[in-house]
Amino acid sequence: MFNPELPADLLGRRVAIGGERATVRFAGLVPPTTGFWLGVEWDDPKRGKHDGTHEGVQYFTCRHPTGGSFVRPEKASFGVDFLTAVRQKYEFDTEEELSQEIKISSKKLKWSDVKCRFEKLPLAMLKYCEVNGPGEPGEIRITTPNIEFLNLDGSLLTCWEDVAAITKQLDKLQELHLSENRLRLPFDPSAHCLDFSSLKTLILNRCELTWKQILECAPMWPQLEHLSVEYNQIAELQRPEGVLQTLVHLNLYGNPLVQDSLLSISALPRLDSLNLTATGISAIQFEDAPPGRHTSMFPAMTHLIVDQNNITEWSVVNELSKLPSLKTFSCRGNRLVSSDGNPATAKQMLIAKLGKLVTLNGCEIKPLERRGAELDYIKMFGEEWLKAGGPGHPSTHFTNQHPCYQELINKYGAPEEGELKKPGPSVLKNQLLKITFTFPDDSSRKPIEKRLPASMVVQKLKGLLYRLLKVPPSDLRLAYTSTKMVGTEFELSNDLKTLQFYSIEDGDQILVRWS
Repeated sequence: MFNPELPADLLGRRVAIGGERATVRFAGLVPPTTGFWLGVEWDDPKRGKHDGTHEGVQYFTCRHPTGGSFVRPEKASFGVDFLTAVRQKYEFDTEEELSQEIKISSKKLKWSDVKCRFEKLPLAMLKYCEVNGPGEPGEIRITTPNIEFLNLDGSLLTCWEDVAAITKQLDKLQELHLSENRLRLPFDPSAHCLDFSSLKTLILNRCELTWKQILECAPMWPQLEHLSVEYNQIAELQRPEGVLQTLVHLNLYGNPLVQDSLLSISALPRLDSLNLTATGISAIQFEDAPPGRHTSMFPAMTHLIVDQNNITEWSVVNELSKLPSLKTFSCRGNRLVSSDGNPATAKQMLIAKLGKLVTLNGCEIKPLERRGAELDYIKMFGEEWLKAGGPGHPSTHFTNQHPCYQELINKYGAPEEGELKKPGPSVLKNQLLKITFTFPDDSSRKPIEKRLPASMVVQKLKGLLYRLLKVPPSDLRLAYTSTKMVGTEFELSNDLKTLQFYSIEDGDQILVRWS
């Protein structure tokens, strides 16, 4: 029994049901019930109830044991073609819509004045617009020939051939978003290389893809420079052979990587930026280079992000110092700690070990900050250096742990005898910061400048202000502004935290208000 109002090729079709996406896995009767049913596998298995089984009969299968449901056809939307979606998104037909006014800057215009001429449309934002295919052959090329940016996130496209049938009519397309799709792999990827010939940026987040599947598709994208594949099923990385050689930026955020396979992508000749946030990595090793030397791997990489991972060993940082071009590094959310447990000391160690860095954790490294970190690193490990052989030939063990040390000594000279000792909690911890107190609610009160230890807690700071202002500490509300982020206020909300905890630096302002 077949419902003539439904598409002929039901199985494998993508559908929207109540705003959620699913794939049709079955179509037909489900005894003892009456009428026609669709068996669907949900993208979100939490929406399902079973694995395709009803009263002991398996009608279809799902990857998740509760990822399936039976739904009536009238509840499912099979979507619209590309140009229909464009018209629904950008064209206004009713008199009411055409009479509405909008503001652009200080001018008031009617919708009819800015009604989009599709042939000049430079972008198409069709996210969740239920696009299911290209429509009539050649119509896209005639109607929207100038699209450079296309968002088809959460579409109802079934396969890569459907995508190619759209993109081959968009000769100027440079950026394509296809996140939250479930696209069947192409039968012959190389046959579609001209269909994506201008594409530079491709976003494929949350598409349930493996790296092997991405490499299978890669021949379609001969000029690709930016690839984002966040939150897919990428575990083991295979070496890209003859594909992705133009890639400059790769985003692997949120994939459960097998870290031993990371070096499989290290030969990509143009890879400048790599995002490994929340991938579970804890180690990396470049065995082709001894400590203090440059690796031949990742030759072009200048930007590396390893936030929210399991990196706990400083040996990982030593290995990363082998990257010849690394300039920007972010490692927030890892447990890289110094012997004194002070985050400021750990930051100094990162700056000293990765000597060519320009930016660390999103902040530019100033020349004075670099000099201070490098000098403190020399003092921090001076006693250990002396015991390991000092000015002669330090032990291999010391050199492996501190590959940058000899280079720093060459730069600044060996530490003096009085400095060859184990450091206290931190040079930065006891550093005096020049702080200016301002009073935004009292313009008549002049700013007050003080030098305060970075280790001072907010509670003691309020005590100081009580002596200066005679305002009860419980009435004081404090915030600070940084010279690095002018105009942004950061509240000092915890009385037991230090100035250092809030990253207050020399020259910052503390704004004092009271009720």
